[in-house]
Amino acid sequence: MIGHQTVCLRVWGDNACFTRPEMKVERVSYDVITPSAARGILEAILWKPAIRWVVTRIDVLNPIRWESVRRNEVSAVIPAASVRAAMNKGGGNLGLYVEDVRQQRAGLLLRQVDYLIHAYFEMTDQAGAEDNATKFAEMFRRRAEKGQCFNQPYLGCREFSAAFAYIDPTGELPPSIAEHRDLGWMLYDMDHSGSEPMPRFFRAQMVNGSINVPAWDSTEVMG
Repeated sequence: MIGHQTVCLRVWGDNACFTRPEMKVERVSYDVITPSAARGILEAILWKPAIRWVVTRIDVLNPIRWESVRRNEVSAVIPAASVRAAMNKGGGNLGLYVEDVRQQRAGLLLRQVDYLIHAYFEMTDQAGAEDNATKFAEMFRRRAEKGQCFNQPYLGCREFSAAFAYIDPTGELPPSIAEHRDLGWMLYDMDHSGSEPMPRFFRAQMVNGSINVPAWDSTEVMG
């Protein structure tokens, strides 16, 4: 992309679940990774206040396959107020009794996923005079090549950890699947500009295994 230092990261894993927000109870995944999930993986490898990740394209390298499972989950969390009270008092009952709040839910997951994420950096107002996109692109390359990350990247849900590898964007890229598919309305990311975070969506189209991600301020992205 002209004017930007593009980076490429290959991510893969045995299972993934990029949950559709319209599914309130059951865990049903989108057909492919969402831009927000891709951004989360990139931030797990390199995040700095001076930069903002922008995902521009996602290549699907493996055929889209599904797997149906049932999982045990809990229907409650420990209230933050209880944690604060225990901290102030120096103790308290913060236990969560799994047998009392256990729920079994169905999940429709993706299996054997493999993606190539194309992205670049935008500089934020916290960038210093010495900061530039090339500097952070090189930093990202070194960290990705060494397998370094601030936290383990995951594929939608934390239990589905992601393996990753740096790909030279100027070299030969791994081939994407030869498939066209209308993926429908997909979650783009959360908008934090207001008092409450709001989801924004875009109409995702996969052409020859590639999904072009529009710019955040594009008319293609809707709240």
